[in-house]
Amino acid sequence: MTAQIRHYWRVLGYALPQWPALAAIVGLSVLASAVAALAPWPLKILVDYALGAETIPEPLRSLLLAHGWEPSRFALVAVAALASIAIFAVYELFDAVLTMSWSKAGQRMVYGLAGDLFLRLQRLSLLFHARRSVGDSLSRVTGDAWCVYKVTDSLLVVPARQIMVLVSVGALAWQLDRGLTLLMLAAIPVLAASAFHFGRLLKTAERRERETTAQLAAFVHQVLGAMPVVQAFGAASRNRSVFDALAAHHVRANRTGALVSNAYSVVNGVAMTIGVALVVYAGGRQVLAGAMTLGSLLVFIAYARALDKAIRELLTTYGNLRGAEASIDRVLEVLDAQEMVHDAPDAQPLPPRRDGHGGHLVFDRVTFDYEPGHPVLRELSLDVRPGETMALVGSSGAGKTSLASLVPRFFDPRHGRVLLDGMDLRAVTLSSLRQELALVLQDPFILPMTVAENIAYGKQHASRDEVVAAAVAANAHEFIRVLAHGYDTMLGEQGANLSGGQRQRLAIARALLKNPRVLILDEPTSALDAENERQILSALAHLMAGRTTLIIAHRLATVRFADRIAVLDRGRVVELGTHFELLAAGGHYARLYALNVLGTKSEAAS
Repeated sequence: MTAQIRHYWRVLGYALPQWPALAAIVGLSVLASAVAALAPWPLKILVDYALGAETIPEPLRSLLLAHGWEPSRFALVAVAALASIAIFAVYELFDAVLTMSWSKAGQRMVYGLAGDLFLRLQRLSLLFHARRSVGDSLSRVTGDAWCVYKVTDSLLVVPARQIMVLVSVGALAWQLDRGLTLLMLAAIPVLAASAFHFGRLLKTAERRERETTAQLAAFVHQVLGAMPVVQAFGAASRNRSVFDALAAHHVRANRTGALVSNAYSVVNGVAMTIGVALVVYAGGRQVLAGAMTLGSLLVFIAYARALDKAIRELLTTYGNLRGAEASIDRVLEVLDAQEMVHDAPDAQPLPPRRDGHGGHLVFDRVTFDYEPGHPVLRELSLDVRPGETMALVGSSGAGKTSLASLVPRFFDPRHGRVLLDGMDLRAVTLSSLRQELALVLQDPFILPMTVAENIAYGKQHASRDEVVAAAVAANAHEFIRVLAHGYDTMLGEQGANLSGGQRQRLAIARALLKNPRVLILDEPTSALDAENERQILSALAHLMAGRTTLIIAHRLATVRFADRIAVLDRGRVVELGTHFELLAAGGHYARLYALNVLGTKSEAAS
């Protein structure tokens, strides 16, 4: 079994849950093709028996006479007309049911695959996402997931319908004239060669088109997510130029795909048209020679066109299938991506807290790198006692954020261990670990949902009283109370209808409601004015009480909260102590302080 066939089978796994609907679709396809095969026969009745000199075949004529009815020519015209209407009505009914059934089943399988892609993307490491744009990932979920629809349509739905047309029409055509039937099918080898040649070109063109679509979506997503910067720097025109360039790439990719698709269609059309023309020529000679009736020739020509349409549908479907391979590859890249952080086979839930206090956090000779050979943390050891607040300071690139990111296991160390209450984090389940952690970031993430839902994001079934209590403790209740709908106010993207301090207090309320064992703060007051900072620091005091806390700090006001301060430089802890101890030591911390890296002179004076 080739790799591509295995890929087809993996994607078709999302179609299996819809097997009852697919079985019904195949059954309806059989009935619809049988009805379609009868469509030309009213024309034969009209031309041969009503308008021509032919008599009704003897078995049928005897049957009609036995029931006392010898149809006149006018009656046969009426029969031909009514039969045409009946065949059309039945066929259209079957076609409508088929379309509705396939649309429903197809969308279910697409969203099944899209849901798995969405879940998988959420579980993949931050390193995976750092290497790919959000727009590209979005394109895979919303666009490439349709490959399961295309594959099922190309391998089952369309073939089931068109093959039945070929079988039923071919069988009836064979009964009419075997020679003309063979002549009609003579184009098939040419069509097979065309499909083989154009299939690879179609796949290449489709993959390029999907990639340019993803690049365009990624750029638009990035720009719309940075509107304050775009407007402040007057970058709209420049962004338009970049958009135009990306759009031009996409247009070229589309044009190439369209040219390949059109060339494929033209070659197939020429081959089939020549086949039909040969049938018309040979059949016409037989009618002139008296070997075939005119009605039979018209039926045969209708069958030739039906076969032409069915074969073209199959060939178009083959082209769609090869094009879908590009989307299949992009989907499987996500589904097969290696999880750099995952539960060990024998992982255990994190044990309950001891006496309700914060956890004991230990970094034991930790080495970590994003790229092999370029360590960010080097043999780093640090002991954070239960309930202690530890500030991490240092110049940019010292490893502060990388160190804090090891606690929720956004990454795992290459060497060494991170322990919480004596357990290696790699030995506990991710779900139980992250249930005991909360983050308050410099740029808090506010989701486009209500205020209450944002606060309860980490505790889904929290009561309204619990939400309000968390907001009160975070100094957020007063501003929430005066919003248009209070706690039921719908927030904009990234909390655009709130101030920076209000967003930060919502993030603190969210962390308070979760009641974590370990808290990670990434400079939560750096972008705030003095009044907002005062309120945030008061809220943080409630949040940090009794919890082990890591603060990534750049400002003195935040550092003063800490019980101890760890100074990082080039991935190592070079100093450890209180604010006054480190100032007295006159080392790295004192130099950072003197250079105002940890705050302004006004902060120092206060």
